[in-house]
Amino acid sequence: MIGASTMGTMSGLEYMQALRDGAVPLPPIIALMNMTLVSVETGVVVFSAQPDESHYNPIGAVHGGFACTVLDSVAGCAVQTTLPRGTGYTSLEIKVSYLRGLSTTTGALTATGRVIKPGKRVAFAEGELTDSQGRIVATASSTLLVFPLEE
Repeated sequence: MIGASTMGTMSGLEYMQALRDGAVPLPPIIALMNMTLVSVETGVVVFSAQPDESHYNPIGAVHGGFACTVLDSVAGCAVQTTLPRGTGYTSLEIKVSYLRGLSTTTGALTATGRVIKPGKRVAFAEGELTDSQGRIVATASSTLLVFPLEE
């Protein structure tokens, strides 16, 4: 919780840059989902993600929740880059479209989150997940609640 406890002391963009630069510890979900924060700018965040067998479902493919979690992460983090100090967010809704299956042979994935409409109460973002050949494997649209953080 060290990283999360510092979030309210800086703007969302500053916080995401601090995560990228290693000045603030990354949240545990990053390691769990085998993600890396690649780049941060206002309204756009890019992660890489590497599915492995720990992400497999009972039928021997990467679980759809892996792609959904990665897309939810980039959409939320993209919104975070637009927020002023003392403001947080949480996902209200996410819709994911799966276009290709994933396995350990898929290789590294790139997830890009973009803010479609920032807001003081509600924000909207989209995410795109591509494989190592640049093919889109999943997309998402997300609605996020924006709120003041408690002191």
